[in-house]
Amino acid sequence: MTDTALRDPRSAPLKTPSDLGTAATKDISGALNALLADLFALYMKTKNFHWHVSGPHFRDYHLLLDEQADQIYAITDPVAERVRKLGGTTLRSIADIARRKRILDNDAEYVSPLDMLAELRDDNKRLAAEMRAAHGVCDEHGDVATASLLEVWIDEAEKRVWFLFEASRRGDTPGR
Repeated sequence: MTDTALRDPRSAPLKTPSDLGTAATKDISGALNALLADLFALYMKTKNFHWHVSGPHFRDYHLLLDEQADQIYAITDPVAERVRKLGGTTLRSIADIARRKRILDNDAEYVSPLDMLAELRDDNKRLAAEMRAAHGVCDEHGDVATASLLEVWIDEAEKRVWFLFEASRRGDTPGR
């Protein structure tokens, strides 16, 4: 601990020791913070659609979107804590999320239920792709712990894509 940190504990550095090195901390933390921003954006969009879904399949869609929002939110703390374990710092505000997120907002007054499902399907598909890219960063730096977590989260995102795809199919029409 530095002399300054001993005199003023508010200025103590947050850098948790890690054997991965400074470059790994910077690169992996950056990738994870972008994912974290995407997760918060996708969580909010999923809840938005959950709150505003309507129509003959209301109950099924409402419950599906609530379940998916809970799953997305459940990932946020482990992602942020992983950043801290690596010695990085993580998101600090809604503005920080807005600067980093890659998932687009949907503030439309009305979105049809099938359009909601399609948009969330595409967003979860993109999230899985971004997680794969983050996995590649982890592989470059030998961070097997973060890579292992990402593998589980990729599988969960793919399951959400699958459920959203199946829920949005129109009857017995193959491939739609």
